[in-house]
Order: sequence, then C-alpha cells, then structure tokens
Amino acid sequence: MLLASGIIALLILLTALFVAAEFAAVGARRSRLRRLAEDGSALAARVLPVVEDPHALDRYIAASQVGITLCSLILGAYAQRAIAPRFAPLVEGVSGLDPESALSTSAVLVLLVLTTLAMVAGELIPKSLALQDPTRIAMWTVVPMQWAERAFAWSIDFLNGSGNLILRLMRVKTTGHRHVHSPEEIELLIAESRDGGLLEPREQVRLHQALRLGLRTARELMVSRERLAAVDASTPFSEVLRLVATSPYSRLPVCRGSVDEIVGVLHTKDVVIDFVSGRQRTSVLPLLRPIARVHDSIPADHLLAYMRDRRIHQALVVGEDGRIEGMITLEDVVAELLGGVSDEFKGAPARAILLEDGSVRLPGAMRVEQAAQVLGADWRGLPNETVGGFIPRMVGSAPATGEHLTISGVPLIVEAVEGDVVSSALVLPPNEGVE
Repeated sequence: MLLASGIIALLILLTALFVAAEFAAVGARRSRLRRLAEDGSALAARVLPVVEDPHALDRYIAASQVGITLCSLILGAYAQRAIAPRFAPLVEGVSGLDPESALSTSAVLVLLVLTTLAMVAGELIPKSLALQDPTRIAMWTVVPMQWAERAFAWSIDFLNGSGNLILRLMRVKTTGHRHVHSPEEIELLIAESRDGGLLEPREQVRLHQALRLGLRTARELMVSRERLAAVDASTPFSEVLRLVATSPYSRLPVCRGSVDEIVGVLHTKDVVIDFVSGRQRTSVLPLLRPIARVHDSIPADHLLAYMRDRRIHQALVVGEDGRIEGMITLEDVVAELLGGVSDEFKGAPARAILLEDGSVRLPGAMRVEQAAQVLGADWRGLPNETVGGFIPRMVGSAPATGEHLTISGVPLIVEAVEGDVVSSALVLPPNEGVE
C-alpha cells in the first residue's frame, strides 16, 4: 500500500508540474526574463527563447498537455488495477454486494477520490501559484519541461500536425501561442493591478494615457498658428540677438512675412555660439535648421515614433490643403503622456478670470470648448480653435480694441488685439449686455 501511495503522489506531482509550467510559460514577462538573463540567470536564459518564439511556445505547451493527459490516464488505470481490488472486500462487507459488483463500486469510488485529489493538488493549486508568480515558476519548471519536450517529441509532432491539418481543412489560420492582449484587456489588467495595490493611482492614469495616445491627433496637441512666436527672416541679426536674450524659448520658427511661409527653425544655442565666435552676420538664414512637416491627422503615437526616429523636436502641422495649421513639439506629445510638462510655446494654461464686477476675462489662448463650458454658452468652435481666433471668425473681421460684440447671445468687449487675433476679451454680466 505504501508503494501504491507513492506512485499516486508522484503522478499527481507530475501533473502539478505540467500544469504550473503551462500557465507560467503563458504568463511569464519577457522583459523580466530578458533582464534576468542579462544578469546571468541560466534558467531565465533557458525560458526566454521559449516565450519569445510562438512556435517554441506552442511545442512547450503541447508537451505540458501531453504530460497532463498521460499522468491522468496512468493514474486512473493504476488506481483501477492496484487500489480498487484492495477496497473491494470492504465495500462488499459494508454493502452486501456480490464480489463483481463490489469491485466495480470500489473502482468508481477510488476514481472519484483520486480525481478530486488530482484536480485540487495537481491542477487548481499549481495553476494559482503559477498565475501569482509566472516568471519564477517558469524558471523552476523549465529544466524538467525541456526533458519532457524531448521525450514527447514524436507525439507532439503527430498531435500538432493533426491539429493543424484539421484547422486548415476548416480554413482557420494557425498562429500558435503568443502573448497578445487587446488595449481593452491591457486597461483591465492595469485597473486590476491598481485595485490590488501594485500600481499607484497616478501610475494607472499615466498608463491609461499611454494606451489612448493613438486616439489623439497632431491637430489636437499642436500649438495653433495664432499662438506661434515666429521671427521674420528679414529681422536684423542684432534684433534677433536681443529677442534670443529675452525670449524663454530655445527654438524659434523663422518665417517670411507670415507663418504660412516658415522657412526653418532657429536654435538659440546656434545664435549664441555664432555670436561668441565673433562672426559679423546680417541675417539669420545661414543659422536655420530645416523643419519637418506632418499631416494634422497623424496619430500621436505615430508622431512620437516619427520624431524619435528622425531625432527632431518639432514639426509643422499642415492641413489637407497644405496650409500650416500650427506647430507641434516633442514636449506636446510627452505632456499628453505625463501631464504638466511645460513646453516652449504654450506657457501657463489659459484660464478664465472672474472679476469683482461679475465680468469674466477670457484670454485669447483659451480653447473655445473650455470657454463655452465656463460661460455656459453655445459656442462651437473648430477643432483646437482658441477664443482669439473664434471671435474674429464669428464677426467676419478683426475687431478693434474696445469694440462691443454679442456672439451667440454672449455680450463681450474686446480688451486687446494682436494682429488679427483677439488676445483678451471681457464677457459682461448678463444685466450689462449690449443693447
């Protein structure tokens, strides 16, 4: 009886090994295994090729499944042959059944008990352990699993080949096992990690923003053309030097006449180095660096990869007609990920200010949708449009400073105008509307 118990325990232990290895291989983190392998872990170096190659992972899991099946079959057959006959006399004495019926009943009872034991100790417990720490379990089980994979090689080839043949007949594409999750599944995993205390709320927000980065476009993140601080190419070099010394920006777009003809970008570092070298310049054109152009509909994640591959920090954003709509910097995209990252052209966030007399000062750089929310007004601007561009568009011309206007039922006074753009407007209290 002691030998029989040992054989049963060994079969359940082998089942647990195969179950744990299967779940651990699927759940192991490749990045962590790669780091451990680089640090000298021989076990991590063994597991890494398995999880990185879908075909190798498919064979690894097939070996686990063959092992689980064989252990279960051997356990059932051994229990029926070696253990059931020993309990048959006990069943016969208790139930009064004939010897043949008692043997059958004993076999059924032994199988039920061993099946329950095998499910708990051989499947449920190792599965839970493997899901809690898949990387460590994958490393612990990789050596016996590689032995099993070599031992079951012929059966793996036969079974995988048969399965793939049936799938091809059903016109189902075979892809093998891969670590693939949809964005929605990743968001669920992130939320569960936060609920479980593995992630701080801020970390969860940043990861969520990273997943949603592809939903934002360059137009939504850019600095609009009305807010670009551009230098005219005809500006004397001495004046440019003064602008560089007093400007908070490290890169300035340079145009000919208007922002529709931006010819390059001027790095303040280049101006300083050129000035220190003692050269006598009359124009900034020789110091200009080329500037890339991107379509306004390019997703932010693609834009980030584009700027990283070309090692650029800014690009012009153009619309369908080729018109320059604004400029986007690397800081704009990073701010979408991290939040609160200041960039060179936006400065502090534009906010409405409530004055003592009940009026509201709207900065021209404020987004139209933000202003509409503050005022409760039915203002509907273009994508990424600011108050400074919205007001002239609604009235059909550039208003003058001090001019009284009513836009969609909202009375206001134009406080300041820069060029054709309103830089500040004062929304009057309801009882002081324009007659």
